[in-house]
Amino acid sequence: MASAKPFTMLVVRSRPTARLSNTARIFSPTSSSLAAFSTTGPRGATPSGPPPAGFRLPKPERWDQSKESTLDKAGKYFLLTEMARGMYVVLENYFRPPYTIYYPFEKGPISPRFRGEHALRRYPTGEERCIACKLCEAIQDLPAQAITIEAEERQDGSRRTTRYDIDMTKCIYCGFCQESCPVDAIVESPNAEYATETREELLYNKEKLLANGDKWEPELAAAARADAPYR
Repeated sequence: MASAKPFTMLVVRSRPTARLSNTARIFSPTSSSLAAFSTTGPRGATPSGPPPAGFRLPKPERWDQSKESTLDKAGKYFLLTEMARGMYVVLENYFRPPYTIYYPFEKGPISPRFRGEHALRRYPTGEERCIACKLCEAIQDLPAQAITIEAEERQDGSRRTTRYDIDMTKCIYCGFCQESCPVDAIVESPNAEYATETREELLYNKEKLLANGDKWEPELAAAARADAPYR
């Protein structure tokens, strides 16, 4: 046991020494590994090596040592040509027509595929389009679970909804409900201004959705016609 201690200390000390010697050999000035970092330009204080003897950084030029002519210097420092040039840019843009759209008094164009506030549409006769197939509820069940529908059968055998609720706080505006509807009943209108003060106001029922459809029917019909060739 007494002879094992010097041997153990010798092994521990020798391993860092070997690592340091390998590192010094790799990063020596004559090493080929370090030569890859060398540049073709003059050597300075760079990773390629120490600066040459007598190396000095060039001093910045003073204003009186610049290569500008005396007339340019006088105009810059006494006639304030730089300030005059800046004021010219200001005046040039001052008299140009504005690029700003003064929202909400002015509004930009909206795409026919814009996804805004939801609405239920009617036929020109006033009959509801929705046939209670529940495709919109089924396809919305996976991403958002925002639509709830209850339906009943009428005397003529047709199905109509008795309840059509949309929780706008859950809606992710993916447009799947609109894409899956076979009769274009549920749509997303171009209206984006329906902020509320309470959460309850964002729980839309059937009457609210039908009222939105009646309000935005001209815009909804125009958007459907514009998008029809691409469906």
